[in-house]
Amino acid sequence: MKFDIVTIFPRMIDATLAEGVVSRGIVAGVLDVQVHDLRDYTTDRHRSVDDVPYGGGPGMVMKPEPLVRAVERITTTRGRPDAVILLSPQGMRFTQGEAVRLSRHAHIVLLCGRYEGLDERVPELLGAEEISLGDFVVSGGELPALAVIDAIARLLPGTLGDAESAVHESFATGLLDWPHYTRPEVWEGLAVPPELLGGNHAAIERWRRKQALGRTWQRRPELLERRGLDAEERRLLDEYRAELEAPPQ
Repeated sequence: MKFDIVTIFPRMIDATLAEGVVSRGIVAGVLDVQVHDLRDYTTDRHRSVDDVPYGGGPGMVMKPEPLVRAVERITTTRGRPDAVILLSPQGMRFTQGEAVRLSRHAHIVLLCGRYEGLDERVPELLGAEEISLGDFVVSGGELPALAVIDAIARLLPGTLGDAESAVHESFATGLLDWPHYTRPEVWEGLAVPPELLGGNHAAIERWRRKQALGRTWQRRPELLERRGLDAEERRLLDEYRAELEAPPQ
């Protein structure tokens, strides 16, 4: 899968690509990631990528010409992308479902905005979709772009050490993940739940399912409302609530 990232801070991207899941995917040949310095697509001697906003106001706006040139060059040298994505607070919220959808593409271009944003004609001319990580603002699109690539990359075969990890992690089934434990069995007076110690795989799976439902109900109840529950899941959640309300032994 190909990613092309357009940014004015390529070193921010390069440093992260050298580590972790994405780096593993690049080494394995699963991912082909190229970083493009937006200033290389300017034409003035100052390599300007921004200008003052029409109508006045604070800050600067990223110029349309370098961004469009960059995508045109990528299309010529790397092929026409399946999607051009602008990382923007005004975009649709990025979710695990969106990561799954985008993982079916073969080639994605990500545009990293800065300053007060991009000239509105850029997404219109490029047919770009706008994506946001959530209801907060960061200084530029580099960190969101890396988060989007990481979320997509871990869905591709060959990037994770254990492919099952992507199947069972938070949001993959519409629920938060269950609690995890490792050695030692007892630490600082806190013990691993006995359900995980007996080797009964059916009991372990049932406990994990119940905990995932309970944790989602406590922390993100809107996920349950959106997802819905079958009869067995309702029984498990009722059981979780009863255990939560029961007096300590």
